[in-house]
Amino acid sequence: MIFAEDKPKSGCEDSRRMYLFLMFLTLLSAAGFQGWSTLFNNFAVEMAHIDGQQMGLVQSLREVPGFLSLLVIYLLFLFQEHRLAVISVITLGLGIAITGLFPTFHGIILSTLIMSVGFHYFETINQSLTLQYFAVQHSPLVFGRLRSITAASNIGVGLFIFLASSHLSYSQMFGGLGGIIMLAGA
Repeated sequence: MIFAEDKPKSGCEDSRRMYLFLMFLTLLSAAGFQGWSTLFNNFAVEMAHIDGQQMGLVQSLREVPGFLSLLVIYLLFLFQEHRLAVISVITLGLGIAITGLFPTFHGIILSTLIMSVGFHYFETINQSLTLQYFAVQHSPLVFGRLRSITAASNIGVGLFIFLASSHLSYSQMFGGLGGIIMLAGA
């Protein structure tokens, strides 16, 4: 049982609520990132006419927020950790939603950076909250279950995009996916 009563920091009910909270946000984050990843390369080439060198620059810049995720510490002075997790997922959704609206090199850089900040900051906070709310002997199981949710959502989003791609434009798919993530996060 992952909801151990022997954990001194929080009770069984707190662990259950945190597990559901993290499960929901992980589902949103994974679905958003997988949807963005699936659509992004074709969108960048077909709509924004980005070449290989520009794509390399965009992908390199996408990782900058990952390197800067240590700045989460400073944001924790302003926000509670739970709130920052939600804000991060909403930021991820915003970056995804605006991607289809800016089919230019600079627009793609902007939307990619916004999406990446949300994704990387959520991943940092997700790990922190998991380690805080679950006993050491149970946290690997929680991480494993959250990763299985990620895998399932990746399959679901892939199927959705496969089915929707013949009926919706890129901007509609990016906007719809990002909008759903922002609304659900809010």
